[in-house]
Amino acid sequence: MRERPYSDPSPSEPASCRVTVDDVTNVLDLDTLFPRQNPVEIDVGCGKGRFLRSRAESHPDTNFLGVDRMGSRLGKLERKIQRGGLDNVRLVQMEAAYVVEHLLPPASVAGFYIFFPDPWPKRKHHRRRLLNPGFLDALSKALVPGGRVNFATDHLEYFDQAFKLLKADNRFDQIETFEPTEEEKTDFELIFVGQGMPIGRCSFATRIPA
Repeated sequence: MRERPYSDPSPSEPASCRVTVDDVTNVLDLDTLFPRQNPVEIDVGCGKGRFLRSRAESHPDTNFLGVDRMGSRLGKLERKIQRGGLDNVRLVQMEAAYVVEHLLPPASVAGFYIFFPDPWPKRKHHRRRLLNPGFLDALSKALVPGGRVNFATDHLEYFDQAFKLLKADNRFDQIETFEPTEEEKTDFELIFVGQGMPIGRCSFATRIPA
């Protein structure tokens, strides 16, 4: 795989924050994607990027990788990131599950944010949900000891299923639930809250070996 290395932009051209993946059979070299080697956190399905941009602005000592399959969304988000001068953000256009399961080095990620993934509400489609035992295997492998998984959804049946799955996995411990600031709330969350819909949230961390 050849990732596009970070380079200082010319005065008239801001640096691109998009990661070009030429070989999907090799893991990403996260150290080469950012100008500084800081802890890496991943926004799984970053969408329009309201959370990602706000979090990156307030945490300049953390590197953020946003993953989404929608190129149009990422194009708009990239321009906003460039205008904001956020050199601690990189974007990958790809299915989030594939990136987590196949492209992340072991023990390389400090935290995952999984906010409002498709709930696939029909029972016959539940197998398509992102949170499943195989995906937990991938999260556990990619996280550093003590690394965090933060999950939120407006679909409470999906929340119950995901929470029980994480709670029953002895590789994870429940921790204090991550609460986004008002500026960090996603566009989806703002819509749901405006409609009076409850939000299910939970956070877990990988166990630190004794």
